[in-house]
Amino acid sequence: MAIPPVNLPLLIEPAQLEPLLGTPNLLIVDLCRPEQYATAHLPGAVFLPYTQLSRGVPPGPGKLPAENLMSRVMSSIGLTPDTHVVAYDDEGGGWAGRFIWTLDVIGHKHYSYLNGGLHAWVAEKRPMETGIEMPTPSQYQAKYYSDAIMTKDDILARLGDPTLAIWDARSMDEYFGRRVSAQKNGHIPGAVHYEWTRAMDPHNHLRLRDLDTLRGELKKLGITADKTIVTHCQTHHRSGFTYLVGKILGFPQMKAYPGSWSEWGNDPTTPVETH
Repeated sequence: MAIPPVNLPLLIEPAQLEPLLGTPNLLIVDLCRPEQYATAHLPGAVFLPYTQLSRGVPPGPGKLPAENLMSRVMSSIGLTPDTHVVAYDDEGGGWAGRFIWTLDVIGHKHYSYLNGGLHAWVAEKRPMETGIEMPTPSQYQAKYYSDAIMTKDDILARLGDPTLAIWDARSMDEYFGRRVSAQKNGHIPGAVHYEWTRAMDPHNHLRLRDLDTLRGELKKLGITADKTIVTHCQTHHRSGFTYLVGKILGFPQMKAYPGSWSEWGNDPTTPVETH
């Protein structure tokens, strides 16, 4: 007998998830720090070391590993084409967002983000467990699709294009080149600054702030649903969250630049602004 698919919205609350714990075809993926997972995690959650989502090789350590390596990663957590994933972390959504972006890249569209992640779950005193969850491995074959990716060359070809919005999720000091993080420092010409943590509500356990408010703030910067939006940070970790925010806000053309500033700022041929 076929197992019915899980149907959940992209953004879910702890109260929505708790009654579904143990549901077949629902895979809860923990992207917290390893020591946090070992201490306590959501019941049934499988641990995914976030380092496995990146290549880790300069000058673009945030780029994806080879497809065969990603196939092993996805198989190790038991992902199947019918699985609905719920991702969470303990930092407000950076690594969970990076994982959801990765799912988009491999064409896996069944996923949700737990609003506020571990912080919101713990604050509501919902059940936790210790120990290590051992998932049943699958035989997932990961293939990369370019829909959610922009490369350095893609961005260079569209600099000055009014239909492209470049969303820099780094700190203000990085954006203006006051903090040294590469051979060249500053930002991509035309990029607008909206730091990743600005979208989080520190008074509500790192849930997203009011969505209409976020949409209005981004609109003032020229980040709107009618444009192709590419987001980046230093290694496409923080911009994993801003990519996710764009998806939650319903922006249909969200993309990310996985090379991010670690690639752009270390390429002697790329243009840079500091104002």
